[in-house]
This record gives sequence, C-alpha cells and structure tokens, in this order.
Amino acid sequence: MITVRTQIKDILRESGLGVENMSGDFMETLDREVKNMIVKAAMRANKNGRRTVMGKDI
Repeated sequence: MITVRTQIKDILRESGLGVENMSGDFMETLDREVKNMIVKAAMRANKNGRRTVMGKDI
C-alpha cells in the first residue's frame, strides 16, 4: 500500500464535510489510482528526457 489509512481519515475529517468513513474497497481503489499517477508522471518525465519526476508531470 502506498496510501496510509489513518492519514486519509484525517483528510476526510479535516475537510469538514461530515464524511469520515471509508468503504472496504476505497483504499484499494485509491492506491491503484495513486500508482497510475506515479507511472504516468514517470512516463512524462522520461519523454522529456528527465530522470526526475516533478509536480508538472502530474
């Protein structure tokens, strides 16, 4: 797992929207999406001749 459950719960609480619980599949789906973002950012950095991913790659 890339994402940390307790930190995600903190973000939900801090949002002030009254949503504090996560379904069982939420963390798996979130983790998969984060991994996809990382791979896409790495592909963009590589395409631009860099070995370092940057915020602009997201």
